[in-house]
Amino acid sequence: MIEQQIAIPTKDGHTATFIVHPERGGPFPVILFYMDAPAIREELRDMARRLATSGYYVMLPNLYYRSGVMELGALPADPNAPERKRMFALMGSLTIPMIMDDTSALLTYAEGQTAANTKIVGTVGYCMSGRYAVNAATHFPDSVKAAASVYGTQLATDQADSPHLAASKTKAELYFACAETDIYAPTEIIEKVKQGMNGAKAEVEIYPGTHHGFAFPKRPVYDRDAAERHWERLLALYRRNLHQ
Repeated sequence: MIEQQIAIPTKDGHTATFIVHPERGGPFPVILFYMDAPAIREELRDMARRLATSGYYVMLPNLYYRSGVMELGALPADPNAPERKRMFALMGSLTIPMIMDDTSALLTYAEGQTAANTKIVGTVGYCMSGRYAVNAATHFPDSVKAAASVYGTQLATDQADSPHLAASKTKAELYFACAETDIYAPTEIIEKVKQGMNGAKAEVEIYPGTHHGFAFPKRPVYDRDAAERHWERLLALYRRNLHQ
């Protein structure tokens, strides 16, 4: 595997982006891996590496670069801890238009790389970034062929770019992996997503007995069986849509 960290120029500065792909056999379909709220860490780099071993050019950008933040480190469990308040402030500083600008910059960079095939792109976003992964499919419909939201937040809002309205704006296959118990995506929100995806090339799957964050090995809520199921679903989604 080849891995590197590149400062990719964007409209608002430079985003430090972890890139990993196989050494041989390219060019590879591009996977845009959008981080969750606790920011870039080795746990996410390991997940990017796992994706790359299946034959992808994986890009994991730092979305907090506008605030001059790269890694947050360990976060206390107490929701009122200053570190957690800082995380939520950073998360709240981002908007879909900002991340779509970043996505455009990432794809522009990848276009110049011989190991990357930017005509075939998949996305995945965890937690706060589920909506970014889905919006990438609507904003870049000619290249994004598959998008996955894993316990995504703000999936059904009153905004025009709400993820639950995405099905009519893209031909990409959409997949929503949802925790059974999730204060950030309660049942009524998931029902709205299901209604929005009705009849579309999409799946909304609830993972029984799980909580928000179940796919991350370092989390107390980690559920190994559910995490492995999410990997199976994700890789199958990409196999169906990114190998042409």
